[in-house]
Amino acid sequence: MSHEVIDLFPTPFLRAKGVLPFPLVAGLVAHFSGHADRANNSSPNLSHTRMLSPAESPLFGQAAQLITPKLVAMGEQMFGEALGWSIKEMWVNLLDTGGHQAMHNHANSFISGVVYLTATHPESQTVFMKSPGGTDFAFRNDHARTQPTPYSADKWVSPAPAPGDLVLFPSYLMHAVPPNPGALRISLAFNAIPTRLDSWGYSVAFSG
Repeated sequence: MSHEVIDLFPTPFLRAKGVLPFPLVAGLVAHFSGHADRANNSSPNLSHTRMLSPAESPLFGQAAQLITPKLVAMGEQMFGEALGWSIKEMWVNLLDTGGHQAMHNHANSFISGVVYLTATHPESQTVFMKSPGGTDFAFRNDHARTQPTPYSADKWVSPAPAPGDLVLFPSYLMHAVPPNPGALRISLAFNAIPTRLDSWGYSVAFSG
């Protein structure tokens, strides 16, 4: 007899190609490469700008305008309604040769995202992981003959991005960037919040 496997309570991950046009990508790279003066504790070859709001730069404002419709689509999957969304903070990451980003997630937000501004070496594509201390069985079946599936794998490597491509994911999702053996890798990261959430009359409003 045939059978079916049902994705029970899957985690949404939105990928959109070419969200930012090339002139805007080039402008972001040219302007913010010199402003990434904040060191990162996880790697001496990783630096980033300070947290910025979309209103602080016309380039960020243009990027936010193009990203926001995708946030609405992602939010509809997460919360079952087309809510208003705002980007509360944005920053640019510069990952030089040999640099990496340690596993982390993003606090005080609901959707996080990355726009890739330069080409990404295949070995430094963003990796997403199961949260430590999750609901897995205490005993694993893990040896040379096992074939990981979406239900048993510990990590998932995101598809190869091109400059201007966007990914969105729930802010609680753990992610990292492996050591970069290639050229300078530049990305625009951000966190977003809905304008409000309403649970049968108990409503919370957020402001960016």
